[in-house]
Amino acid sequence: MEWHGRPYYSLDAFLKNTYGEKLYKIAVDAGFTCPNRDGTLGSGGCIFCSAGGSGEFAVKTADHPSVTDQIETGLALFAHKRVGQRFIVYFQAYTNTYGSLPHLRALYTEALRHPDVAGISIATRPDCISENIVTMLVNLRQIFSDKFVWVELGLQTIHEKTADFIRRGYPLSVYDSCVGLLSQADIPVVTHIIIGLPGEGEESLLSTIDHLNQLDTWGVKLQLLHVLRDTAFAGFYRDGSYTPLARDAYIDLVIACLEHLSPDIVIHRLTGDGPKDLLLAPLWSLDKRSVLNTLHHTMKLRAACQGRLYERHSP
Repeated sequence: MEWHGRPYYSLDAFLKNTYGEKLYKIAVDAGFTCPNRDGTLGSGGCIFCSAGGSGEFAVKTADHPSVTDQIETGLALFAHKRVGQRFIVYFQAYTNTYGSLPHLRALYTEALRHPDVAGISIATRPDCISENIVTMLVNLRQIFSDKFVWVELGLQTIHEKTADFIRRGYPLSVYDSCVGLLSQADIPVVTHIIIGLPGEGEESLLSTIDHLNQLDTWGVKLQLLHVLRDTAFAGFYRDGSYTPLARDAYIDLVIACLEHLSPDIVIHRLTGDGPKDLLLAPLWSLDKRSVLNTLHHTMKLRAACQGRLYERHSP
């Protein structure tokens, strides 16, 4: 397993090892909503979630209504790139399994049919995955046998007190069951974790990491908690009841997570992007390149690497 010079198993390394080239992501907005917004569970979403449902960087349906149109628009943005000839379609905005089975199948099929698409990644909630949806995904993978299907789940934390505070809307057992269902179908799972949640320090965070190590999680996204305008969480920042992480503190927590994480888990993200027009804090996160450079330099100085403190659990 080649890490290509990084002190962790990055998505870039996985793609080069598996497909022989870098695959760029094209984020699309397929017009979904979320049970935490349409009144089924709530109407305001998770407290940190913007009105765009984390899809601010996706190609917009208002300008390009079909998935194919959005893919073509995304491809144009990468026309200047000299490496990577195939792409990942990332169904990003809101909850991308929250619809009828025929509608979901049609959207995913449209993306997989595109000749430049190597596979799709579907961001969703574990309480919006059913056995019928998993069966449909398995069937699609059989039809498009040369392409992949990944599912991304927004867990954020294993701690129920924090989950209630951020209005996640489902218990940990639902996530665990969903990962089991997808794993049985051999569908890779990417789990989203947020660093910097109120009341959660290194000990709480490492408990979440340990839980992921015990499950069949293929990939992880470590996301810095951003304070965005017009979110419920922005009020806590403005009244001083929440203080965002400093950059050095964040880097320390990321390193702790990586060192305790299984070396077999693919790292899909280490910081995240906050839309410039919405981001209130922390503003240091806007310089993503500097953050990653500092992380890599600090890990080198400490001789730190993914899995250094990992403890394998018995089956």
